[in-house]
Amino acid sequence: MNSTVVSYFAQSNEFQNVVGWLSKVLGFDASSLVAFIIFAIFALIIVGVMATIGGLGTYAERKISADLQARVGPNRVGPFGLLQFLADGVKMILKEDIITTNADRFTFNLAPVLCMVGVFATLAVVPYSSGFMLADLNVGIFYLVGMASLVGVGVFLGGYASNSKWSMLGGMRGASQIISYEIPATITIISIVLLAGGLSMKTLINGQGGAPHEWFLLHNPFAFIGFFVYFISALAETNRAPFDLPEAESELVSGYHTEYSGMKFGLFALAEYIEVFVVCGVAVALFLGGYKVPFDLGSGAILVEKLGLDAMLAQNVGQLLELGAFFTKTLALYYVVIWVRWTLPRLRVDQLMTLCWKYLTPIAIFNLLGCAIWMYAFDGKSIFTLIMAAASGGGAHH
Repeated sequence: MNSTVVSYFAQSNEFQNVVGWLSKVLGFDASSLVAFIIFAIFALIIVGVMATIGGLGTYAERKISADLQARVGPNRVGPFGLLQFLADGVKMILKEDIITTNADRFTFNLAPVLCMVGVFATLAVVPYSSGFMLADLNVGIFYLVGMASLVGVGVFLGGYASNSKWSMLGGMRGASQIISYEIPATITIISIVLLAGGLSMKTLINGQGGAPHEWFLLHNPFAFIGFFVYFISALAETNRAPFDLPEAESELVSGYHTEYSGMKFGLFALAEYIEVFVVCGVAVALFLGGYKVPFDLGSGAILVEKLGLDAMLAQNVGQLLELGAFFTKTLALYYVVIWVRWTLPRLRVDQLMTLCWKYLTPIAIFNLLGCAIWMYAFDGKSIFTLIMAAASGGGAHH
């Protein structure tokens, strides 16, 4: 429906009035200036919301693990311990920033920044709703995969620059793990691109519907298997247990960020929790219908037709419903990620690589070929559509 947040607001009369007034005052066409201001404000909002989600992710991790282990969890700072993440943030900021004597200072300082830049850059193409996106690139999903790769560089540099054998081992493990698991994840993404017919995040979502049977998850058996291949690969890419070998405390003290303290350590942790949200959001966009709402309520057309609402008001209500749908699905997957961490034991490093190269990568290639054959053989129709067509054909025959 709309390409970016600016094109969404441009439909309103208020936007046109503000642009006209500014153009008159400044003496030139102010549409680009207003667009820049909207982009800047929305970018700041996204960064603030994601930083909060990253902080609350640490709280959720502790609370969910406590529930799974019959403990109470954080319950002292704020109601139900909700402000614990703020206390942790203040602690990180106030801690002394220590750099080891023989560390490569420039690279040491650069590593956590690279992780944060890589994660925040991906937020530009995350489709929160049809009207609220910073950029709807025609290669959106490949841009996201490419920028997310910066996290792997940051992890490796963090280990390398520390001049510590434990950190170096963690950095090497992190680099090899992230690069390896990007392969089955990217191949699985390509299979969904085949189904949708485009690389834009909006194209990927528009190929689906709001109801579960319209999602790519249930489009065909290969896409269904692909969801689990992608999800397992995403767990490994984000260094989450049972794939947290780069920071295995029983073997490497704390892994690639052993020598980091204060806010630099905090940036590594924050990047991890925001990246978990991003990969869950991508899984939702690829397989679970993204921001789509059942009965096409997100477009607002039904609200105008049935309730007689103003068209712009109906669209705004639709955007809120789409935001609710996207965040609900994404946070549900976020819960599963934390659940898996506190359920399964850590793999050995050889088991980790065996799982990737001997199992997930061949399965991903098989799924890609399967999706291509399915698209050719059944003209792109989903298994639900084929079943309904067969049922209606059988009913008509009788």
